[in-house]
Amino acid sequence: MFREIGSLPRLAAAIAEIQAETPPENALPSEDVVTRARETLIPTLPTEGLGLEATIRHLRQEIVPGFNGSSRSSNYYGFVTGGSTPAATLADNLVTAYDQNTQVHLPNETVATDLEDRALTLLCELLQLDPSQWPHRTFTTGATSSNVLGLACGREYIFEEVAAVRSDATISIGEIGIFEAMHRSGINKIQILTTVPHSSLSKAASILGLGRAAVRNIGLESHPHKFDMPLLSKLLEDPSTASIVAISASEVNTGLFATSGLEEMQEIRKLCDVYGAWIHVDGAFGLMGRLLSSPDYGRIIRGCEGLELADSITGDGHKLLNVPYDCGFFLSRHREIASRVFQNPNAAYLSAGADEGIMSPLNIGLENSRRLRALPVYASLAAYGRDGYREMLERQIILSRGIAEYILDSEHFELLPQFESERTQILQNIYIIVLFRAKDDGLNDELVNRIKGTKKVYVSGTAWAGKPACRFAVSNWMADVNKDLPIIKGVFEDVISEWQLK
Repeated sequence: MFREIGSLPRLAAAIAEIQAETPPENALPSEDVVTRARETLIPTLPTEGLGLEATIRHLRQEIVPGFNGSSRSSNYYGFVTGGSTPAATLADNLVTAYDQNTQVHLPNETVATDLEDRALTLLCELLQLDPSQWPHRTFTTGATSSNVLGLACGREYIFEEVAAVRSDATISIGEIGIFEAMHRSGINKIQILTTVPHSSLSKAASILGLGRAAVRNIGLESHPHKFDMPLLSKLLEDPSTASIVAISASEVNTGLFATSGLEEMQEIRKLCDVYGAWIHVDGAFGLMGRLLSSPDYGRIIRGCEGLELADSITGDGHKLLNVPYDCGFFLSRHREIASRVFQNPNAAYLSAGADEGIMSPLNIGLENSRRLRALPVYASLAAYGRDGYREMLERQIILSRGIAEYILDSEHFELLPQFESERTQILQNIYIIVLFRAKDDGLNDELVNRIKGTKKVYVSGTAWAGKPACRFAVSNWMADVNKDLPIIKGVFEDVISEWQLK
């Protein structure tokens, strides 16, 4: 069974055939298609197995049609899901074919870890971050696991800072645990100060024993995404509390940035240095705004200014970088903390090679075993470069602003949030997220399902100010305002017409 002649070439041919097919026009399959796909899932483990050819037919003809086709359709606007560029798709197939375990840096045996380090270096350069200033860098499954890394490193750092002030002894949570560290340092509480945090931040706090209650939202009442700076300063002053400051570089519901310029980031950095706090940036998709240079995107550019002053940064590759799931990345300025938190102790068989310039991935992240996520990133950066990614992001923003303009002009919908009054200022705030709702409460309750029911556009539902809301997240590399906006407008018009005939 496992020695089928030509099995790998046959599988590669099947993949090539699927990739060559015209992407689906619909962003979502019909319920009948999904139901049929569900019903064809094999009910029990076969004794002899179906064989390769039968399995390929099963997957292509019965299972794959039940997928939502998000990465292959530019009209999928849910959950900030990017697509997969052609270069990244090719590289991802190579990752599977060669099945490299990026684990220990063995420079005389494999180029995998060198390639990963180079991919992360190129990524730093793309984001205008000096690679030499971010020596702890690694790939993860996504921004959620990267947030775990960021808070774990921050947790280690803040107790190191307390120890430096109050005693000569080193206090390491990685070594003695959080309870003993708090006891020795006289710290009674750990807090994570942020604004409109992504849910993964609370999840990371829970995993690390800090607790979801440690996450404190200290945004301004009038602008929740912005820090209440006097309150931030007051909370950092408490000598019995250790602090991590988490900055949302583009909030997931609105796309708005927590900071708006270098001076603001410098002020936060100064406060954190005074009180020994760690700055973590959740830049899952906002971080890519650092590619922009045109005055048309001035507010986004200012929102990304100064992020290099942080201690750690989280990013998602499978969002605006448009590489396949699962791919995130984590950057930290503190190389020495990486080994204190993530080192595999007393495992001689996991020792690295002689080249100490590259840290073995298993000693700087969560996983001891993982796939070579770096290859699709490396391939896509090599293929399209800085200019290619900038052009890709600009197309996404242009489409987002086109959608926002349509909503502003519509008598049936309203754009959210309504912080600005002038049309120009409103549109300048639009990045890749467009949040809106129907003015008719009855339609608003059904809006998301009615839009998705057209099968032409996929959007995600959310809530704003206690009411249902709808969100476009434009993040696919194929975004094209001339092709996509007419489809979106047509969907809006169909939804309104059907509602009025109800």
